[in-house]
Amino acid sequence: MQTLAGQPAQIGMTPRMNGLPLGDLDQTLAQATLRRVEAKEFVFIEGDPTTHVFRVETGAVALYKVLADGRRQIVGFAYPGDLIGLGARGEHVMNAQAIKPTRLRCLSMVALQRAAAQDAKLGFKLYEAIARELEATRDLMLTTGQRSATERVVSFLLAFSRRAGRNGQNPCEFELPMTRADIGDFLGLTIETVSRTFTKLKTLGLIELPQACRVKLVDLDALEGLAAGGSDQD
Repeated sequence: MQTLAGQPAQIGMTPRMNGLPLGDLDQTLAQATLRRVEAKEFVFIEGDPTTHVFRVETGAVALYKVLADGRRQIVGFAYPGDLIGLGARGEHVMNAQAIKPTRLRCLSMVALQRAAAQDAKLGFKLYEAIARELEATRDLMLTTGQRSATERVVSFLLAFSRRAGRNGQNPCEFELPMTRADIGDFLGLTIETVSRTFTKLKTLGLIELPQACRVKLVDLDALEGLAAGGSDQD
């Protein structure tokens, strides 16, 4: 497997990165090397040393574990603006694989720790990023706990909608960068169940599928009701 984590960073750090405080996380990462990974290429794999932190600039990355029986459990997706590799100590505990052509900022952990020690605001930004990861993990547990397939898929779409809205994009129509199989591995469903649920929501007039990778949410109120455990025929 080809990964980025073990490669030399080739980070073009300015003198300020090497010793003086930096303004914030964006400014720090702006100094880092920009790298490109193709779809299915690994950013890092479980067991790789945690030498770098990565920020997604474009594209998307799936974070997953391989279970004892060989099944894949996706624990999250990283989209533009997201950091991956934070929180792991010593070595990575999961795999990070691009699900479409992706560009990443790669910053050495040593440089990031040095900058954070010198800049309290940067340290707080990193804390916030880790807190968001924990929140996303809790959300996944709630989504895949006792919910039906319809509730899981609808909750996934609504979470994507909220993210689009926070980023100034259309919350009612967006592109899903992942495949139906990826969604299934994230929600604990088979690809057949995911596809069948999308078709069901379309038949009910709650969503439209202009393209396989594009979703339009037609009735947000009804979708919110389904996600909350409303009428469901699973």
